[in-house]
Amino acid sequence: MKIIRQITILGSTGSIGESTLDVIARHPDRFQAFALTANNNVEKMLLQCQRFRPRYAVMLDTQSAQQLTEAAKATGLNTEVLSGIESLEKVASHPEVHAVMAAIVGAAGIRPAFAAARAGKLILLANKETLVMAGRIFIDLVKQNNATLLPIDSEHNAIYQSLPHHFNGNLTASGISHILLTASGGPFRCAPLASLEKVTPEQACAHPNWDMGQKISVDSATMMNKGLEVIEAHWLFDAPPEKIRVVIHPQSVIHSMVAYVDGSVIAQLGNPDMRTPIAHAMGYPERIESGVPALDMFKVGHLDFEEPDLKKFPCLELAYQALAAGGNMPAILNAANEVAVESFLNKRMAFTAIPAMIKHVMQTVIQEEITTLDDVLIADELARNKARGWLTKLQ
Repeated sequence: MKIIRQITILGSTGSIGESTLDVIARHPDRFQAFALTANNNVEKMLLQCQRFRPRYAVMLDTQSAQQLTEAAKATGLNTEVLSGIESLEKVASHPEVHAVMAAIVGAAGIRPAFAAARAGKLILLANKETLVMAGRIFIDLVKQNNATLLPIDSEHNAIYQSLPHHFNGNLTASGISHILLTASGGPFRCAPLASLEKVTPEQACAHPNWDMGQKISVDSATMMNKGLEVIEAHWLFDAPPEKIRVVIHPQSVIHSMVAYVDGSVIAQLGNPDMRTPIAHAMGYPERIESGVPALDMFKVGHLDFEEPDLKKFPCLELAYQALAAGGNMPAILNAANEVAVESFLNKRMAFTAIPAMIKHVMQTVIQEEITTLDDVLIADELARNKARGWLTKLQ
């Protein structure tokens, strides 16, 4: 008798969460949604609960949880509604849960991801901030509790697929020269530097290849998304910064590559659809159907590659600097970026002010070591306050 894996989805109403549910729906004999969580999207959560019938639904926002509770009663839904960060931790560490899709965007996703690691779960990691802000602590926690960590970001999942099966975290021993992290270049890859000052949030969110949320879309437009992925790759694959190279690949067909010392370069290719890495991680070590059509190389026609322009995209260089500095600096970088992106989306500052704010915060916050999750959260709050202060002076 095949065991049905119980899945908790942290961030089920976002794009990754919806793609995860799509894969679950294709394999009802393999997977079941145990718990769904969201911030405040009651309408979408209700629809998801009605279709997938999870045991728990968690809303981070208390008022939204009350609204969902009332809606669930009115429709005869048996799903138990919970609220708050402690409830997120509960459904991430529940004894009956096999795997946790960690797809909450931002710092809010860290605590439930840590709870899953302490409980020794299979963690399907789509939340960048967990590794960016608390990489060493989180990786140590995963190892100490025999949890399993599989990357969901298309780039890191591609690297994972391109590594040798015996890879144990040692690049040199595995004959690996370096990692090639591909980037689409975003919507402004070919735009003149001078034109970026007047970029609108709508333009920044219009990604040429991927369908993503607003925050991630803006990060892609500034290339901070790739900078955060460099930091993630460092922790996931124990790779020093100089061994992680960013390559602009506008077609987004090659999702990343691994270069070996014998001259070989192994790549993972596919259509730009997050259901591919999600299905790979959910089914691992088996391959399961994802709903993504096979890549048609004849339609692709050609593949292009460029070096990133650090003058146009200074956020990428700032991320490398934060990684090299270590300690609290990646958390400072991430927090400042979140405030900057939110301010840009709310039309409180220009697109080109995003790296300016981040640079200011990194230069004004004292660098310190990180040893606990509390240290991470303190650094996060400090950086946010510095960023908001800078924004106030700017206006």
